[in-house]
Amino acid sequence: MNPTGPGVANGADVFFILMGAILVFAMHSGFAFLEVGTVRHKNQVNALVKILVDFAVSTLAYFFIGYGVAYGVHFFQSAAVLNGNEGAGFAPQGRDLVKFFFLLTFAAAIPAIISGGIAERAKFWPQVAATAIITALVYPFFEGLVWHGNHGVQDWFSANLGASFHDFAGSIVVHAVGGWIAFGAVTMLGHRTGRYTKDGRLIGFPPSSIPWLSLGSWLLCVGWFGFNVMSGGSLASVSGLVAMNSLMAMVGGILVALIAGRNDPGFVHNGALAGLVAVCAGSDLMHPLGALATGGVAGALFVYMFEWSQSRLKLDDVLGVWALHGLCGLWGGIACGIFGLTSLGGLGGVTFMSQLIGSLGGAAYALAAGFIIYGGLKKAVGIRLAKGDEMQGADLAIHKIGSTPEAEMGQR
Repeated sequence: MNPTGPGVANGADVFFILMGAILVFAMHSGFAFLEVGTVRHKNQVNALVKILVDFAVSTLAYFFIGYGVAYGVHFFQSAAVLNGNEGAGFAPQGRDLVKFFFLLTFAAAIPAIISGGIAERAKFWPQVAATAIITALVYPFFEGLVWHGNHGVQDWFSANLGASFHDFAGSIVVHAVGGWIAFGAVTMLGHRTGRYTKDGRLIGFPPSSIPWLSLGSWLLCVGWFGFNVMSGGSLASVSGLVAMNSLMAMVGGILVALIAGRNDPGFVHNGALAGLVAVCAGSDLMHPLGALATGGVAGALFVYMFEWSQSRLKLDDVLGVWALHGLCGLWGGIACGIFGLTSLGGLGGVTFMSQLIGSLGGAAYALAAGFIIYGGLKKAVGIRLAKGDEMQGADLAIHKIGSTPEAEMGQR
């Protein structure tokens, strides 16, 4: 075989995208352990099961419906066609199949984000139903608008605002959409029993495990370099600038959250994620100093808005996903239109107005979807555990087993 022939090039791209898919798939374990460490001990098993089941349901919903909504592609053809052996629009050596896997891991991140907001008091099966709706219809529709140019929206941006809306790796498409849907879900669900006193004073619920929380953050940070860098989609388009900018934004988020959060370990570990969320949109365009500033602003934004939303809005968002993904993602989409400009050291090709309007539009779309989906489920089947089940904990109420069953049996 020719070592430089098309077969080797296609195989290299297949392997490259597959490694990206595996890295982002591994991020879902990060979502799981971040939630495990943040929730109370009696809800740890539920956190683990939710993330895994949501991924499985997302896979089927995206395979049968969602991917077609976003990209106009379906998989109801022979394996030979799907593998690219017989043309018909599929790339050789199954490259389009690993592309599906890679994009699926992004789609499945939406319910994983939401899971952290609604933890400790949500019914299991209504959330599974919401996951199916989101990954089959709600997320793919917006994904297709931005990343596939569906319905002429990107053409309108280019013609009227000077550039198409740019979101390289999903600050808006994934994170802001997930975070703003979660805002609707958390609002519809209501706060956990005992979270606020009758006069509205916030009562602290301590996390169950700082080591598990920190492990979740580390897993997400490592996987994020696949999330961002491998969004290029091929070896030919890979960019070290994306890796550098991701690194700098993460560091900016950590250090600012350390200071703004007064050394709180939860804020420090989530500060890293805030920076990475924000840099996704413009990681291929910004100067590293712009990425550092983007991440730093995101670190402060997460700390202050998490505290404000809990105390003033009475939004019992357990992991702070609205602040982390919704607001930091929104900031990231807008920041792309600032630090992506050539006048600020970026590569250009963006305008501030296209980024502002596109980012706000994505947040508004997701906010409406969150209230419609969870409001509808609340009215139709209910979305909240009974008070007794909530007090007992979702582990025993839903799964009939706790996180340390041998020790718990000895206590009875």
